Amino acid sequence: MSDGRSSRDAAREQVLRQAAALRGRARDATYAYSFAEARRLLREALAVLDTLDASGDVELTALRVYVLVSLAYAETEGGPIAVGLEHLDAADALLATIPDGARRTELAGAVLQQRGFLLIRAGRIDDGLEELDVAAQWLESGLASGFGDPNVLASLYLNQSLAHIGRAQPRLAARALERCIELCDQHEVHPIIGIKARHNLGYVAYMTGDMPTALRYYEDTARSCQTRAPGMLPVVRLDQARALLAAGLVENAARHLDEALPLLRRRRAGQDVAEAEVTRAAAALLEGDVRRAARLARSAERRFTRRGNTRWAAIAALAELRAATVAALGARRIPESLPTKAVKLSEHLRALMLEDETELALMLAVRLEIARGEPAAAALLLDQVRRPRATSPVDHRMLRRLCRAELAVAEGNPRAALAEARAGLAELGRARDRMGGLELVCGTAIHGQELGELGTRLVLQAGRTNVRQLFGWLERTRAQVYRYEPMPTIDDPVLAEKVDELRSKRRAVQLERVAGRPARRQARQVAMLEREIVSQGWYATPWGRPKPVATFADVASALGDRALITFATSGDELVAVVATASRARLVRLGSASLAGEWAARLHADLDALAPDSLPGAMAAVVARSASRTADALDAQLVRPLHGLLDRSVRTAARALDTQLVRPLSTLTGGRELIVVPTGALYAVPWGSLPSLAGCPVVVAPSATAWLAAERGEHHGDRVVLARGPLLTEAIAEEGPLRTIYPNSVRLSGTAATVSTVLDALDGAGIAHLAAHGAHEPTNALFSRLELADGPLFAHELSRLREPPRQVVLAACELAMNHIRPGDEALGFAGALLAGGVRTVVAAISRVGDLAAATAMVDYHTSVAAGTRPAVALAEAIAADPFRRPFICLGAG
Repeated sequence: MSDGRSSRDAAREQVLRQAAALRGRARDATYAYSFAEARRLLREALAVLDTLDASGDVELTALRVYVLVSLAYAETEGGPIAVGLEHLDAADALLATIPDGARRTELAGAVLQQRGFLLIRAGRIDDGLEELDVAAQWLESGLASGFGDPNVLASLYLNQSLAHIGRAQPRLAARALERCIELCDQHEVHPIIGIKARHNLGYVAYMTGDMPTALRYYEDTARSCQTRAPGMLPVVRLDQARALLAAGLVENAARHLDEALPLLRRRRAGQDVAEAEVTRAAAALLEGDVRRAARLARSAERRFTRRGNTRWAAIAALAELRAATVAALGARRIPESLPTKAVKLSEHLRALMLEDETELALMLAVRLEIARGEPAAAALLLDQVRRPRATSPVDHRMLRRLCRAELAVAEGNPRAALAEARAGLAELGRARDRMGGLELVCGTAIHGQELGELGTRLVLQAGRTNVRQLFGWLERTRAQVYRYEPMPTIDDPVLAEKVDELRSKRRAVQLERVAGRPARRQARQVAMLEREIVSQGWYATPWGRPKPVATFADVASALGDRALITFATSGDELVAVVATASRARLVRLGSASLAGEWAARLHADLDALAPDSLPGAMAAVVARSASRTADALDAQLVRPLHGLLDRSVRTAARALDTQLVRPLSTLTGGRELIVVPTGALYAVPWGSLPSLAGCPVVVAPSATAWLAAERGEHHGDRVVLARGPLLTEAIAEEGPLRTIYPNSVRLSGTAATVSTVLDALDGAGIAHLAAHGAHEPTNALFSRLELADGPLFAHELSRLREPPRQVVLAACELAMNHIRPGDEALGFAGALLAGGVRTVVAAISRVGDLAAATAMVDYHTSVAAGTRPAVALAEAIAADPFRRPFICLGAG
């Protein structure tokens, strides 16, 4: 008899151990987002438990309850939520067989916690929160009495935070996460729960508009996931993408999502796949790919519907409606059914208590009715749009302002429309001030793009355009990053360590390639490290306080004999505001797209003409093409302005033959020009245009940026000549520049390291840097120059107590050729200007070594003789304008 009991006891212990081990492995698979593997293991655990009769056996019954609870989640992630709820119903039925007491309360709390979570995943947030509140009381009581699993209670608070996030209650979400992290610190909780909690703190920061903090949490989580929870990484990338979209960094967000989606689809993580598709649809819309946005939104809606998640299905339907609205407005054909569809969807969203989404659907209906010529209907709908909440997204706020402005236009009140646009841009400015990093400051411009364009169009359409008002409007809407004080030093030891590691690895790759070896593995490591550093720079590079936008009076008082030309577009119309010390005038210059085509052609011609080894006959053909293109661009951009730049030559300017134009420097008596380009015009080598031959031209991102550089103080006069590796001997500073600057600090070879160059630059008057360089389109602060021990990043100039007065980038194409919405001109040169350098000389296109060398000798000879940079550069370019495509940026 005792032998039989012992045999049954041994079999029972073996079943318990085996089933518990399978459940533990399933839990690890779940945390690794391997839901199919988790489902397999949990079903196997149930099969093992089925080999014994659990009647009256509390431990066997309790283990079955826990397996069913885990299986409910694993099943839900791959299929309908109803299946998971059925498993929880089965677990509830088992609870009735367990006597009252602490054990039963613990198990009931675990079942209730999981039921609450599944209801939240199904979009039934209020129902889910009710279940979690009750479960929390039971589990907290049990844990205080020494019973229960702290993993379950920590998970409860993690899930509770998701519900509060869904209800736009960031404070409650943060409180739940703090309790979750406290439990993780006090007990032996699975580390993935703590990682998820800190990740969710990033989402709370995202909700409140604190993008730098959100991105810091996400990047910290991503680093933890790489070693401890790689399966979670795609979910982290999804939330990173949401924050990046809010900050206007569309390319970065799209890349994260394009990497995450295939992984999520392979795992059949239904909810996360669908959420990622909705977010990718939003990115596609900002990229201008309306068809892809609609396709992704429809796919997401189908997935949510299959899962029974009505809230998220409605959000996906809203994403599809947004794509349809953009398409209809772009085509200027508004189906009568589309506004009706938007209103019906808004009613459905309100019933689901999705407040922000409700307002968005209504605002889409408003814009559609305005476009249909129904302002009365639009006004009725706009009255239903509630004021934004503290957590309302910035793009929703800007859309509300846009609706109010467009309605004012439709009602014949352009003054009210301008007031709305002005107020919207001020609101956007306040959001920008919180962004921190340079890239985030720049990116927000995308959300105010339509408001800015509307304001510009209204000013231009006025019966008699107020040019000074237009000037002020343009300054308010472009290149806002240059309004901020120079960046402070980046005090981030982790970032500094990674930058040092990157320098070492990049140098190793260079040496391998010089030796004729491919270095593919090292190159991949470098690429991964660069990406990590760039993303960390989004939150580790806080920007300074904003300065006021320059007024026309401010600029006019500083111009003296100079003239400022601000180019702008409205639709396809290109205009120029010409400002002198005494007046401002508007000139309409024709098609913006045509000017952009000519600028692109000239840029391509100069690239083709650059190589020193180009055969003479081919060089002649390309030069003729460049000459024709430059003349066409000149005819559109510059010649119409002659009469405004100098009244004494107005008559002569009218009489000029358009095929034979005297240099503008002759016409204006050497008047210096400050040019503020727009869009494609940033690629124009102004010294190559025939009317500007020999004319000093300074290029600035805005009049505000020019004025800041002009007023900047600098007292150093030291000259620094630094030469990076892998340059040809033709680069100029090795010879003639040493003669021109006999007392200069000279750094080359192994002496030209990052630290020695930075030390020499601190307080320098002129820094001539001959080194290969590269733009970092995703973060200008990490554009770089290659030195002896690796890259010198633009942000490292923040270490300097006093940046150089003037920086010459002699051997690479590092002018501002990465233009974002809002004419935010970025690149190595742009980062230098934003960091406090007054003047930057750089090439706008490729330049041959010999052409660069001779141009730089001519330039520095003049500068050393006391000539101002803009004048010296104009003289140097005039000798060979198509082979010397340099521009003077900042102040001249």
